[in-house]
Amino acid sequence: MKRFLLPLVVVILGSVLLAATGPDYSIQAIRYASAEDEVAGLVMGAPQGEKIIIAMVVWLIRGGGRSVLYDSGYHRETFLKYFPSIDYIRPDEAVKLAGVQPEEITDIVISHAHWDHLGGIDLFPKAVIWIQTEEFRYYTGDAWQPGGNHGGIDPEDVQVLVKLNTEGRLRLVDGDNVELFPGIRAYTGARHTYASQYLRVEGNPPFVLASDNCYLYRNLAEHKASATFSESDQPANIKNQARMIELAGSLERVIPGHDMLQFQKFPTQGRVAKIK
Repeated sequence: MKRFLLPLVVVILGSVLLAATGPDYSIQAIRYASAEDEVAGLVMGAPQGEKIIIAMVVWLIRGGGRSVLYDSGYHRETFLKYFPSIDYIRPDEAVKLAGVQPEEITDIVISHAHWDHLGGIDLFPKAVIWIQTEEFRYYTGDAWQPGGNHGGIDPEDVQVLVKLNTEGRLRLVDGDNVELFPGIRAYTGARHTYASQYLRVEGNPPFVLASDNCYLYRNLAEHKASATFSESDQPANIKNQARMIELAGSLERVIPGHDMLQFQKFPTQGRVAKIK
């Protein structure tokens, strides 16, 4: 009898552990373009004049029957024409390099509504889009009223976002520390945009995907803010960078939004880095 009970106990314990922590997700960073930028625009308080090559990235999280993109890149002519980039390929083509077809993407979690993060949501025909409630509300409404702030927001992206909502393919995330999927939680407070969010992917070890809530590893090392919705939000951004490190258990497991170093710190083949 004991020899039959032992495998049963192992299965039960495994099921309990999975329920507690979620699937063992893989995480890949996929670079769909690069660009030159001013460090002072990325690390608040950095000296003027220093330039850096940044990575334009989407992150692919797989496990539990899901293929989740964190952010979606961009493809509209507006920014292809006016934002000079290097080695650009469309995000739906870029994900194929990680072995996933665009129609296999089940979900897209949008960190914030800026053009280079929201602009690819219409490239993935079966994906459900997840965005903070207040981010959606502000950028589909108040941002375009007198006194509103819609810098970095593409009106075409907003129109697509509203259309996807009418089609039943939008999910609104209500605030901080919300579980989106087993083992993947969304956090707010960094205020890169009106209500930006970042992700913690639980596991052994956990990782935090910061997107533009932390542009570079340099932000973390120097305790300096990324660009924020307003200057008054910079202290909250720095505070949340510390929170990201705590949630990840290590600075090295916080993945910044545009740092090319993630493709050096982790095993990389071509445009794809294996974070986990």
